[in-house]
Amino acid sequence: MKAKEIPGVPQQKKGSFHDTESQKYFENSSAAAQQFEILKKRFLNISQWKEYCGGNLADFKLYDSYGYFIERDPQIGDFIKIDIPGPGDTEAKGYDWVKIISIFSEKNDNYERILISCSPSIVPGEPKDYHIAHFYSAEATSNFMILRQDNCITTAVYGRNESPNFKTTSVNITRNIFIAIGGMMGASKIQWKSLTDGLLDF
Repeated sequence: MKAKEIPGVPQQKKGSFHDTESQKYFENSSAAAQQFEILKKRFLNISQWKEYCGGNLADFKLYDSYGYFIERDPQIGDFIKIDIPGPGDTEAKGYDWVKIISIFSEKNDNYERILISCSPSIVPGEPKDYHIAHFYSAEATSNFMILRQDNCITTAVYGRNESPNFKTTSVNITRNIFIAIGGMMGASKIQWKSLTDGLLDF
């Protein structure tokens, strides 16, 4: 099976990938547009994702480039702190971090799409030569998308180029291998499905 080709999502070149999607249909495009406005607020409120999606989801919190927790819509250059179930990165106090590298949106009468792409990163505020604080390597991306097309709304997460992060301490390398293998075998897809389903549970 090949990775889907989605505009704005990096091409799959190496490692594993996943395409996780959920859809909801409405009576007409007008009803879909109304619900999409609710979905946009949920989608852009990253720090509340766990509340929308229930206990099965990792916890996500939005931070600025200086490492301060923020409550606003995400911007390019912001960071997301992730608290996944199980052992975390020892150097990052048990958390994994990603940086928002792009935000893309487009809209017309019967179509609207927002795409947020993230890649594994250092802890914000640390020196640039600090280890990547994530179980995947720097080449991986997580791409979060919401889409309205006619009377259908889609929520999706597309993972690309996922391979274990070996540029860290020996303890974290072991941890990263186990979590990455679990993700490649479908554990992460369960997490992302909780998110895509939960965001659509109005």
